[in-house]
Amino acid sequence: MTTASSCPAPLPPALPGPAYSVRSAREEDAAELAELSRPFVRSGALRERPVSLYAAHAADFLVAQDPSGRIEGSVGLRVHPAGPGEARGPVGVLYNFCVAGHRQGCGVGAGLLRAALAMAHARSLGALFTATTGGGGLFLRYGFAPTAVRRAPASWVRSMDPRRDTRILTKSL
Repeated sequence: MTTASSCPAPLPPALPGPAYSVRSAREEDAAELAELSRPFVRSGALRERPVSLYAAHAADFLVAQDPSGRIEGSVGLRVHPAGPGEARGPVGVLYNFCVAGHRQGCGVGAGLLRAALAMAHARSLGALFTATTGGGGLFLRYGFAPTAVRRAPASWVRSMDPRRDTRILTKSL
């Protein structure tokens, strides 16, 4: 993991704006999203997804981009309506969360997570779920907690690869 001291230098105070901005992804970002995820796929943290899938689901994604326009991080947010007979309303699932290695520890992931939480609140979701193969420290710092599989959206749970050692986390909104 990269330490904060190796993060690119922040912009001088005379220049307004952060070292990155968060925006909704566009279909033309698909190849860059696939490229960003490759190190995480190789490590086993993410499943490989074809560029066409990123293009088809671009509306799910938020991206963090540097001032040159290069994508430095991404997270998908998919809404899952309540299933038949469920008393809860719609919930969200955060997926494919990744930050470029040289930007880890620089606040990019936290910025993406704050933007995803704001989007979930704006959509009146009752909770957010995510799965992690790591410690989930960022999620835990933002109020997520481990949860039982039965509480997560069934369609999402069925889509998970049982060979991966994942832990499901949730946050009530």
